Amino acid sequence: MLRKEAVTSALAMAALITPISAMSADIDPEISVGGGLRTSFTSVENAAPDGESSSSDFNLDSVRLYINGQVTDNIKMTVNTEYDGVEEKVRVLDAIARFEYSDTFNIWAGRFLPASDRSNLSGPYYLTTWNFPSVQAYPAIFAGRDDGVAYWGQANEGQFKWQFSVTEGPEDPVPAEDDDDLLYSGRLTLNLLDPEPGYYNSSTYYGEKDILAIGLVGQSQGSDSAWSVDALFEKNTGAGTVTLEGAYYQYDGLGGLGGDESEGYFVLAGFLFPQEIGPGRLQPVIRYTEGEVTDGAEGDISEFNLNYIIKGHNARISAAYQDRNDELFSDNDTFVLGLQLQM
Repeated sequence: MLRKEAVTSALAMAALITPISAMSADIDPEISVGGGLRTSFTSVENAAPDGESSSSDFNLDSVRLYINGQVTDNIKMTVNTEYDGVEEKVRVLDAIARFEYSDTFNIWAGRFLPASDRSNLSGPYYLTTWNFPSVQAYPAIFAGRDDGVAYWGQANEGQFKWQFSVTEGPEDPVPAEDDDDLLYSGRLTLNLLDPEPGYYNSSTYYGEKDILAIGLVGQSQGSDSAWSVDALFEKNTGAGTVTLEGAYYQYDGLGGLGGDESEGYFVLAGFLFPQEIGPGRLQPVIRYTEGEVTDGAEGDISEFNLNYIIKGHNARISAAYQDRNDELFSDNDTFVLGLQLQM
């Protein structure tokens, strides 16, 4: 009797184990999970409620969860979330169905970064500076993203890249006038030194690449349009890494800096020292930004960053000081001390 019960139990256990094993065999081991964190202390001159004192705050700037996986060798999926500090809730950042068949033919669908400028395709985690450039004002649903479909490809492993997208675009502020036009976007990138493979890019590679890249962007929705050009030069000289970057933006009713027509630009220079101080290296960066803050009113920002690079974009500490001069609003100087981690 005992032997019969033992055999029955063994058969029942085998019946349970078999589907579990089969299910496990179907799970793709290429699934990866990661995360990102940006937190900072900010002090802004004359920003307290009394209008005269400085405002000092600790901020949870960004918390991201990254999930990537494969359905087949050519069909992949990305789901990323972001903590929205303004509304204090977790939102969908990216939700991308990726059909990637070759270097020259890739289709993305869902929520993603449309074809845009280098700063937007770098995002806050892969910029040279802590603060995002204020003159980048392309329209977006959230954090530069939009819902739609994109076709992109590359030649010579990213020496030349092209990206074209059709997305939802912004709605007309007057609902009765909204004709529901889609947003069409395109970007071309030429790399004259090392290539930058893939859909995204960085604004610095910390000396791991020598970059001379030029990007051209155009966006159009109905009768509104915008365009920009950006350039990045980065060279590891052996005695340190030089970074030079610039971008110019022109908005004609689409996105923009406050008016129907506006423009802006920034220029940047940085130097990464090769010597380590403790676990990291120092990288001073200066950036000058100028553009319209509202229709007809100019503003400029002179900014100094000192980055302490521990592990590239995955671990760094940044101190940033901004001297803001605004023709319309009061001038406020800002100091930020930020910490960024990724895994």
